[in-house]
Amino acid sequence: MKNILSLLLFCLVISPLITLGQEPEGRYVPETDPLVLANLEKWQDLKFGLLMHWGTYSQWGIVESWSICAEDEGWCRRSKPDYTEYKKEYENLQTTFNPLQFDPAKWAKAAKGAGMKYVIFTTKHHDGFSMFDTKLTDYKITSTRTPFHTNPKANIAKEIFNAFRAEGFWTGAYFSKPDWHNENYWWPNFATPDRNVNYDVKKYPERWENYVQFTQGQIMELLGGDYGKIDILWLDGGWVQKMTKEEVLKEITAPDYKFIHVQNQDIRMDELVAKARQKQPGIIVVDRAVHGKNQNYLTPENRVPEKALAYPWESCIISGGSWSWLPDAKYMSGKNAVQLLVDIVAKGGNLLLNIAPGPEGQWHDDAYKLLEDIGRWMKINSEAIYGTRALAPYKEGKICISKKGINTVYIYYMADDGEKMPSKIEMSAFSLPAKAKIKMLGTDTFLKQEKREKGFSISIPDKIRKLPPSDYVWVIKATF
Repeated sequence: MKNILSLLLFCLVISPLITLGQEPEGRYVPETDPLVLANLEKWQDLKFGLLMHWGTYSQWGIVESWSICAEDEGWCRRSKPDYTEYKKEYENLQTTFNPLQFDPAKWAKAAKGAGMKYVIFTTKHHDGFSMFDTKLTDYKITSTRTPFHTNPKANIAKEIFNAFRAEGFWTGAYFSKPDWHNENYWWPNFATPDRNVNYDVKKYPERWENYVQFTQGQIMELLGGDYGKIDILWLDGGWVQKMTKEEVLKEITAPDYKFIHVQNQDIRMDELVAKARQKQPGIIVVDRAVHGKNQNYLTPENRVPEKALAYPWESCIISGGSWSWLPDAKYMSGKNAVQLLVDIVAKGGNLLLNIAPGPEGQWHDDAYKLLEDIGRWMKINSEAIYGTRALAPYKEGKICISKKGINTVYIYYMADDGEKMPSKIEMSAFSLPAKAKIKMLGTDTFLKQEKREKGFSISIPDKIRKLPPSDYVWVIKATF
């Protein structure tokens, strides 16, 4: 994922451009495994999850991993002109990483209080530093080269999964398919001009096979039992994928082509997924940005579709200015977070909100405040979030709608800053049954629906308008 320095807060438009790392909405291959299909349905009920990017890079307060990638982009430029020296210092961050404030139980309680239901944690990002006790590399949190290795909570991924499971969360392992530390991906014999493997895979098949075995081996470690039940395998680095000669040619002749080593980087995903489901039956696999049957749901990044999508999806969104820790991070407001969640839910998606831990293992105070703010709204309105499904036309102006089952509709009114509740909430493109029973969540008063030729008009009594049950979004429940 790329570092984004400005928050993309609410109702962002899908880009029409197709780039490496972002699967275009509209391309989806349905799953056939009945256990996975059942779990996908349950996952769609959860609606709200936590994503955490964390690694040694937090000590410098910089973009995760990308500064060691020699691509000339503003968001990944280095602070020093000598690339070799910079990369050496970056990898030496392992020797000073000692997050003594690490308290995953505190994070889990805060996330639960906000109404989150699942967590995705970066077990390894592109730089290759493993936040779990892998046996396949010493570039890891439990290495003797890492000061934190003597801490009882040194196996960070395991501690996080256990702490969140104790609060009833589903757990997901983010894992980067590219590994820029591994000599079988970035071979020191060659320069590393871009994010891709830096040698010809066809010319050195044994080296690539070593990398395939390493990658599959690490994933099997995570799924092998020591880390408990893993519900989601969330794979990043979509350029590591099986590509035909025609697909490679199409990529390298594209007008915006800028990569050197685009080639068939086949880690044998079908084989990997089969192994994964032997160890964790029914596990959801998200091979991000790779069209095919191993992308069980799609993940628009820092964006929200304009309309509902016809398949499972999740918007992964930055909450504090960056995927990774920034010392002076500015977090989105509670209003923007709640309205973002409602907009996504009304279109049938899930929100995966990123919070980045810092070098000491801490969250910003403003991250906790944000979750508390969301939690206050969820205490009143959570039934209009969990278990809902999209209902056309999804949104009209400041009003969204969704459904639950066959006899319940939720109507969400997105309030502007300082706006007083209107005396009527109206919609022209969707009608409610005349005998629907209507209440605003957080109140006991039945509301009246006025007859209209098209749509609906619901009157709001003064006593509710003067003392709204919640902030940001007012939710009306109609049953029939």
